[in-house]
Amino acid sequence: MLRQRILSALILAPLAVIATWIGSWVFALLIAAGAAVVAWEWTRLVGWSPVWVAAGTVYIGLPVVALLWLRNQDRETALWLMAVVWATDSAAYGAGRIIGGWKLMPSVSPNKTWAGLVGGTVGAVIVGAAMAAGFELSIASWLLASMSALLALVSQGGDLFESAVKRRFGVKDAGRLIPGHGGLLDRIDGLLAAAPVAAALCLAFGGGITAWR
Repeated sequence: MLRQRILSALILAPLAVIATWIGSWVFALLIAAGAAVVAWEWTRLVGWSPVWVAAGTVYIGLPVVALLWLRNQDRETALWLMAVVWATDSAAYGAGRIIGGWKLMPSVSPNKTWAGLVGGTVGAVIVGAAMAAGFELSIASWLLASMSALLALVSQGGDLFESAVKRRFGVKDAGRLIPGHGGLLDRIDGLLAAAPVAAALCLAFGGGITAWR
């Protein structure tokens, strides 16, 4: 399972980074294709229940708009968001496996631990500080690191939300598209939660992270 997760990440992550770097129609096409897949997985997950399908339009549509808007600000902001979410997922998984300990919300997701929550947040902080330095942003590293910590918590909350929905409908994975991860929805549930919050932060700070002071 771990090998499958690594191989899947090595294939998918570069595609996302390249599309984000190029921007324009390439990024829009990637987002549109991803949204279509996730919408299909969500509909299968909730069993065509009208209320849940309607909720899915907001659950998926709002992050899609946020991602397109964030990339329109600058590529660094979109890359920061994705890097923080990826770092959160990886560090949380690693800390949970290595440290273990108290369960975070066993009734929702039995495998998630408090160690994973802390580890994921620390991973996001490190990535945020590193990107502030690497992109030579005018924003202080500690501020971007703090915002990264916030996104890490939101991202993990998004993961828990999707786990709760799957438990509600008695489903283990939203799909089987990505080996080691399940469906695309299982892979980007944290991103769906973090993208609107990142957009709200950018609105509050007056633009993408390259414009933050």
